[in-house]
Amino acid sequence: MAAEIVNPLSGSGPEEGAQEEPFDPAFALHRGGKMAVRATVPVRDKDDLSLAYTPGVAKVCTAIAEQPELVHDYTWKSQVVAVVTDGSAVLGLGDIGPEASLPVMEGKAILFKQFGGVDAVPIALDCREVDELVETVVRLAPSFGGVNLEDISAPRCFEVERRLQERLDIPVFHDDQHGTAVVTLAALRNAAKLTGRTLGDLRAVISGAGAAGVAIARILVEAGIGDVAVCDRKGIVSRDREDLTDVKRELAGFTNKAGLAGSLESALDGADVFIGVSGGTVPEPAVAKMADNALIFAMANPNPEIHPDVAHKYAAVVATGRSDYPNQINNVLAFPGIFAGALQVRASRITEGMKLAAAEALAAVVADELSADCVIPSPFDERVAPAVTAAVAAAARADGVARR
Repeated sequence: MAAEIVNPLSGSGPEEGAQEEPFDPAFALHRGGKMAVRATVPVRDKDDLSLAYTPGVAKVCTAIAEQPELVHDYTWKSQVVAVVTDGSAVLGLGDIGPEASLPVMEGKAILFKQFGGVDAVPIALDCREVDELVETVVRLAPSFGGVNLEDISAPRCFEVERRLQERLDIPVFHDDQHGTAVVTLAALRNAAKLTGRTLGDLRAVISGAGAAGVAIARILVEAGIGDVAVCDRKGIVSRDREDLTDVKRELAGFTNKAGLAGSLESALDGADVFIGVSGGTVPEPAVAKMADNALIFAMANPNPEIHPDVAHKYAAVVATGRSDYPNQINNVLAFPGIFAGALQVRASRITEGMKLAAAEALAAVVADELSADCVIPSPFDERVAPAVTAAVAAAARADGVARR
């Protein structure tokens, strides 16, 4: 429905005799977009103009041409991130195209600023081939200090990220993968602690072998999970399956140490942890067969794979992706601080160590406040961004990717 129809503030009312449509606050908020560019220096008179533009700007341009690293000091490059999408996997909306993705990308950009103090520019690309996406971002990269890939469908997203990381010397981060993984790990650390266990004591089952599922499995293994099995539409991803993509074949190589085969429901028998990033519905009888003190992170939006009312019957801790239930697994807890820390030290990339450090810092924010309804901070907890930023910057230095 067009904004002009539902938003009476559009300046044109309904035609005579027509029934007036209800006011929609979502359209009202989005009218004209959600962000703008503002100057950080004054241009009040000819003296200001001569410094901000010609002839003063020529001195700075010449200096950067002679010493390219000065671009970080005398432009906004080291403070700004490109939020890049092709519109092929937008939130729960799917493949809606680049134009329709822009409200989400604008939203991501203002979250960068609000929660991490990082400027970000939404860039929606009208191309789908991996080669085209990579080449386009590479050509845009001189203007930015980092690239946040967003809402690009799997499995292309894995290849796009890998190739950009190889070709660029700035952080490239696919938030649908790694932001979700960092927040999930942080919450799971605290949930395990709350129930008297460590990650090494847990056997986890992940429903969904797309971008988020693969990244969560990888970071859980890096962090020392006891075991984790990942399930796609055909069941448990295992080495004996002959229908696996290259990504899933690699996934099978470092997960499922127990060698499980069969359905998601069979994998849940005796499992300590369920992590849902796939949609669909898990039958209650399968949930009932999980281990005592189960941890259920059903994160599909708007409908969790296991409804919280059902999950609470069997689980010690329940988390969702929704804001109207406790323990929201929200990427905004991770990506602003991760980029702020990486930009602060001018990191050339984001390492596994930086992601693990971000998760540890995020978990520590509420370490003294743990309860079944508090294993992860609120996105509005003002301690989050400084903690994650500092941890990521320190990890970048330790991993040798910091340039200052």
